[in-house]
Formats: sequence, C-alpha cells, structure tokens
Amino acid sequence: MAVKIKTKYGDIDITNNVIATVVGGAATDIYGIVGMASKSQIRDNLNDILKRENYSRGVVVRQEDNGVTVDVYIIVAYGIKISEVCRNVQDKVKYNLNTMLGISANSVNVFVQGVRVISED
Repeated sequence: MAVKIKTKYGDIDITNNVIATVVGGAATDIYGIVGMASKSQIRDNLNDILKRENYSRGVVVRQEDNGVTVDVYIIVAYGIKISEVCRNVQDKVKYNLNTMLGISANSVNVFVQGVRVISED
C-alpha cells in the first residue's frame, strides 16, 4: 500500500518502502542505536543488524485515516538508557516524516530487539 496525498497539481503516492527508509534513517541517527533489527527474527533467520537497503524489514507501516502508524525494531547499545533512546526515536521519526514527506505519524511504536556491547577501538 501507499500513502496518497492530493495536491492542486495532482496526486502523490509514497510507498511503504520509502517511508521505511526515512524512518530507518531517522532511527539510526540517534545516539545509542546500534542499528535496525528484523521485525521477525525467527522467520527471517536474521540475527544481524540490517543495512540501509533492508530497513523495510525492521519497520512496519500501517495506513490510517488521518496518518500512519509506524513500528520500529531497533538494537540498542549497552549502557544507554533505553527509555530515553526510544523517546528520541519517536520524536525524530515523527519530525522526519512530517518535514520530509508531509505525513503525520499518529503513533511510533519502538520495539527493542536486543542490546549489543560496542567495543571502543
């Protein structure tokens, strides 16, 4: 499915993959995020951090009447306050969707799929 926006010049269709890429880019920019995780790690058999081209596996977008609901699956760095990281992800995802795509996010649900120790080399 796609989000449809009507303007005076015509219609704009924004696919879920585009929304997932914007959401994944916003989430991975947050301090304390190691990367994106797969939403169904057992089925996908993925234990690894998703790369930029696979962000759609770690983001679920659902269209609603007056906006979208986004589920974000992340991996957090060890020693970081998880609740603060999740709140930052929610704020940045809502902001980026609004400014970049003109879409309002009704809710941004953050699911922490794991914690990783980051070595400081």
